[in-house]
Amino acid sequence: MAEIVLTADRTNMSDHHNSEFLGFGTCIPPYLLTTGIYKKIFFPPVKAVDGIPVMAPYSLRKVEAKLLDLGFDVKVVDPDHLKEHLEGTRIIGISVMDPFGWGPASSTFETVLKKGDVFASRFFKELLQKGEIKEAKKNGAKLIVGGPGTWQFEYKRDFVKDNGVDCVFMGEAEKDLKYVFERALNGEDLPRFFDAYKSPAPTLEEISDIKHASINGLVEVGRGCPRGCPFCSVTLRRLRWYPYEKIERELEVNNREGVDFGIIHAEDVLLYGVHGVKPDVEKLEKLFDLFAKHYKRVSWSHASIAAIASEPKAIEAANEILLRRQNWFGVEIGIETGSPSLIERSMPAKAKPFDPKDWQEIVYKALSSLHDNSIVPACTLIVGLPGEREEDIIKTIELMDKIRDCRSMIVPLFFVPMGRLKNEDWFGADELSDIQIELLKKCLTHSIRWSKKAARGYNKGHFYSPLLNTTLVGFIGLIEGIAKRRKLLIKSPPPGPGYFKTKSV
Repeated sequence: MAEIVLTADRTNMSDHHNSEFLGFGTCIPPYLLTTGIYKKIFFPPVKAVDGIPVMAPYSLRKVEAKLLDLGFDVKVVDPDHLKEHLEGTRIIGISVMDPFGWGPASSTFETVLKKGDVFASRFFKELLQKGEIKEAKKNGAKLIVGGPGTWQFEYKRDFVKDNGVDCVFMGEAEKDLKYVFERALNGEDLPRFFDAYKSPAPTLEEISDIKHASINGLVEVGRGCPRGCPFCSVTLRRLRWYPYEKIERELEVNNREGVDFGIIHAEDVLLYGVHGVKPDVEKLEKLFDLFAKHYKRVSWSHASIAAIASEPKAIEAANEILLRRQNWFGVEIGIETGSPSLIERSMPAKAKPFDPKDWQEIVYKALSSLHDNSIVPACTLIVGLPGEREEDIIKTIELMDKIRDCRSMIVPLFFVPMGRLKNEDWFGADELSDIQIELLKKCLTHSIRWSKKAARGYNKGHFYSPLLNTTLVGFIGLIEGIAKRRKLLIKSPPPGPGYFKTKSV
């Protein structure tokens, strides 16, 4: 048995039917349907062989790789198979994404629906209560928690102590893993909270290549973001771009283990290889060709509105190179507000290389470009951002009208204090003004209207696709029916004919 076992709760240790977008289903509380049905639709178990998952979350794979390179005895285990693998284990490492359901999406759904813990939180807490973990703890194993969601434990310090968590590891791991894990193996006391942000950011040479397949073939091409939005924790990271050779080594790992589709991951894919805010089309074409060489189906994790609008040729290159063997792909984008004034006051770099006063035109140009090139954005708006005024909300509603015929999902998220705004107050549903409620209705109407068409052609190419897509269409119809009864939709004409301009689903 391995000295170190790494795992994650079920909502993270899932391929979400080979679609990261369905992973957002972990951000809702039990509502209308049973937990079992939600699990089948949004976070089914990833395939495991003798308890070892064939794919695992990318962040967990990075930790595994670094520990292996440092000479530690480590393996990743599925959360439902821990019992067979914890005998003799001295460290249990758990990766968390949203352990208490306080991420922007989860906290929004939880406060609006008022149905208790979201699935991401419920399954994390259930994992900690597993008898085999408690038994391993009795036998002296140390429990270390890390991952993107560790910031939430700072608000739950008593929970950390009461549930036997020996150390919450916050920040990029590569610099300090050896120190923390050696102390744990030597039986020394661990700091209850270890802040790796205080260490220098790891260099490219210190970041290990993954050794085994990542969930949905996700491969990181860089870390950090140059825009410096104050509400975002990613801005705390130094910007680094991986060379093509490093990226290809990880693509080859996924290929060797049977993964031929995946996600280009960066905080802004279109800024790959640059340290400014203007995309380099030549570098992007080489990056897209590299992924198309190894994967049949590719999507992006994130891109920025301003980068999309500033370089139409980059979007055309994505269409030409990445959409050869697929109808469309998705990407997450933060619009955050429709107010040029709020952009200028709170996040001016978000509009660069343009002027913040042109924000609405920038958004429209970007979403129109994506629409014309069969790229489907899931866009976020922040409700209750510090300094937001009524006129800012009115401007956002005006923007919603302007982009109504741009294929997209628009998701409003309540402000969560993160990044440089971590000392600000949270925004809750009880604070919603009438004008903010009107904005939420606009977003819901827009997203249901477009998602109904998207679901019919979603995630093609699998034997289960027809059943899954039919289920998704039915689920969206159920939400639409409830929204109509509660008068949460705004009457508007349907979108134009055809979901895609260049390709049909």
